[in-house]
Amino acid sequence: MKDTFLKACQGFKTDYTPVWFMRQAGRYMKEYQKIRQKYDFLTMCKTPEIAAEVTLQPIKILGVDAAILFSDILVPLEAVGLKIEFIEDKGPKVYPNIRDEENLNLLKNIEIDSLDYVFKTIKILTKELEVPLIGFAASPFTLATYVIEGGTTKDFVNTKRFMFAQSEGFHKLMDFLTDATLNYLQEQVKAGVHALQIFDTWAGILSPFDYEVFCKPYVKRIINKLKSVPVIYFSSNTAGHLNHLKDLDADVLSIDWRIDIRDASLALKDQSLQGNLDPLTLLGTEEELFKRTEKILIDGMNAKSHIFNLGHGVNINTSVDKLKKLVDFIHEFSHKLRRI
Repeated sequence: MKDTFLKACQGFKTDYTPVWFMRQAGRYMKEYQKIRQKYDFLTMCKTPEIAAEVTLQPIKILGVDAAILFSDILVPLEAVGLKIEFIEDKGPKVYPNIRDEENLNLLKNIEIDSLDYVFKTIKILTKELEVPLIGFAASPFTLATYVIEGGTTKDFVNTKRFMFAQSEGFHKLMDFLTDATLNYLQEQVKAGVHALQIFDTWAGILSPFDYEVFCKPYVKRIINKLKSVPVIYFSSNTAGHLNHLKDLDADVLSIDWRIDIRDASLALKDQSLQGNLDPLTLLGTEEELFKRTEKILIDGMNAKSHIFNLGHGVNINTSVDKLKKLVDFIHEFSHKLRRI
């Protein structure tokens, strides 16, 4: 197995900067679209052979240094008694909603066997892949926002009402989701994933103080109990939370484009970093794309180790050819950079 990605996760300097992309399997690829025409999204996630095929597509086409399991952060919610739907052009829907302490009785302890399709997919992939496989889950807080709001939202009124009006009940929800998430991630490790990423997509809606109170302790609890594989923690819009991020003890911190990676490396000393190209840079010219990529690669040398990624997922309008050229450029330029 090619291990450059894992070495970078472990904090070692590598011969070149490894690269993979969040949402690297998805709608921007015609191979994915062909399958998607036959099956709905949840069916794809729940059919191991299909999920494995979709996971493998970008590895074969782009030449990235790691695969990420094709699934969704919300699938564990079905295992705790909730319903999920994915509505075309509208996003996910979760119900019933947990909006106060009384609603907590709607939740049940996670039935891990009901997620066996995820673990079967992992077992298929570990036999076929020549690069490491990344498993994942949402952070307890990000998962809580979907449980409370019932889907995507701009203002998170219900989440913050619950937090501020019934703090004790909110912490009970976070305890529950933390235990369920840890169980889910541990089962992924048993099935064979080589690394894990925790997605904290909505951590940025919190002030630094509220992040410390309502989010950080639960993420830290999970990370501290996952020591057998490297753990990457991704959060969005959290440049103001760096003092808290460095306390998480994650093997790698994945940052978005809202902070310069050099500034992040100085603030997060002796920390491996992942990121952090704006995904929409890929919609511009190759000249602009490579200019910004060069800067990230050069500045990423200041970190303990660096894994190249986008600051969020691949946009649906992205050109596969341009993404492939970006992978090749990252490998070639970063290799030369290390020989200077």
